[in-house]
Amino acid sequence: MTSVKLIECPRDAWQGLPDFIPTERKAEYLRELGVAGFKHIDAVSFVSPKHVKQMADSEDVMSRLNNSLSIDVERPEIIGIVVNEKGLERALATPGVTTIGYPYSISAYFRRANANMSRDESRRLVEKLKKDTAAASRDLVIYISMAFGNPYDEPWGAEIVHEALEWLKDIRVRTVSLADTIGTADPKLVGDLYREVKDHVAGIELGVHLHSRPEHAEEKILAAYEAGCRRFDSALTGLGGCPFAGDNLVGNIATEQVIAALKKAGADPGIDPGRLNTVLAMTNEIRATYAHAPLVN
Repeated sequence: MTSVKLIECPRDAWQGLPDFIPTERKAEYLRELGVAGFKHIDAVSFVSPKHVKQMADSEDVMSRLNNSLSIDVERPEIIGIVVNEKGLERALATPGVTTIGYPYSISAYFRRANANMSRDESRRLVEKLKKDTAAASRDLVIYISMAFGNPYDEPWGAEIVHEALEWLKDIRVRTVSLADTIGTADPKLVGDLYREVKDHVAGIELGVHLHSRPEHAEEKILAAYEAGCRRFDSALTGLGGCPFAGDNLVGNIATEQVIAALKKAGADPGIDPGRLNTVLAMTNEIRATYAHAPLVN
């Protein structure tokens, strides 16, 4: 079977929840994801607690996770999201965070809402991220926010995405994920855009971070896969999404749907089915307790 990379995103799932998930509960959940075979986890963010209260304990979560992991078990890649230099400093000072993630928006409106930066300021930060992560032997992933369009009547097109990717390639960023931040891209657009830009960025691992309503999720995943994508972000049960994207937001694509779609296409995400059921049950418990959301069967 074809190998694919699955990035589980509990950070994205949790960040907008109304009730605070206890630190120990978060660490336990992240540990169980690793046991289930998730080797890449978007786990924490280093942002202002005033804006994202759910992520106020990221350092403590990582400390407890590090203490709970067995020394003879392969440790997963842990992605920590930052939006400014202060967040970068915190992330680099946190043991166990192996990869720094940054949402680089090609929408001026969303860039202001999410990080309060101009394009030039955001690009300078990306250049610093690249320099400082390399010096600290950490990896870097850049998310191109609003890659599939925006709801703000701003200019958008494949050429804008292509230009951003070429710039990232020029400064030697090697991992990029195209984000459908508000979940409005249809399967055809997902496939067409990926196909159009992928050949211009040789040397970059190009993934997708898609949001979707459940009934359209499989089509979007298969469209990206058939266009050549082998890196997929998702969240168990489809919980969560960016709290700064506005009222049109739809949730993350459910990991269980991604796994089923990829298997149908002949790809193996490498997740243990029995352990998957365990973390699905934990996810549903978190949904019911802290999100006040219905369980997902």
